[in-house]
Amino acid sequence: MKITDLIACFIREALEKMDGVAELSRSEMAKQFHCSPSQINYVIATRFSPERGYLVESRRGGGGYIRLMQVSNDCDAMATHVLGSIGNSIDPLSVRAIVANLEATGVLTMEQARMIETAISEAALRPSDSNERDALRASIFKHMLLQIICLPKEGKTE
Repeated sequence: MKITDLIACFIREALEKMDGVAELSRSEMAKQFHCSPSQINYVIATRFSPERGYLVESRRGGGGYIRLMQVSNDCDAMATHVLGSIGNSIDPLSVRAIVANLEATGVLTMEQARMIETAISEAALRPSDSNERDALRASIFKHMLLQIICLPKEGKTE
């Protein structure tokens, strides 16, 4: 198993033990895994990003820490988090990461995920100005997600 996989596994276990919020020392983790702190940063940036359902807070220095929070799956929290991570524009790669995370957590069905990816793909947006595609993609993506995330699921009573 690669060192990045070990670090990611350690962080996931810490999140599970601490109910979705973990405060970790970058330097302590680097010592534990015999790697540089930049390796810890790499794992966090690539595997615990907002697109993957995490909020990351970091403070550097002697008493520095990394606080990771896993976003809950309720409608308001999920909508706020996802819409905030999209911003005013989004590229196709980020869309794929967010959609994959939402599908993996059961927020989106496979069909909904494919529909979103198709609707905001480069091919679908080709008729629009290339300088405005990422902004248009973000707007469409946000509106689709709001409709899907905040609609009651079949059989669910509210």
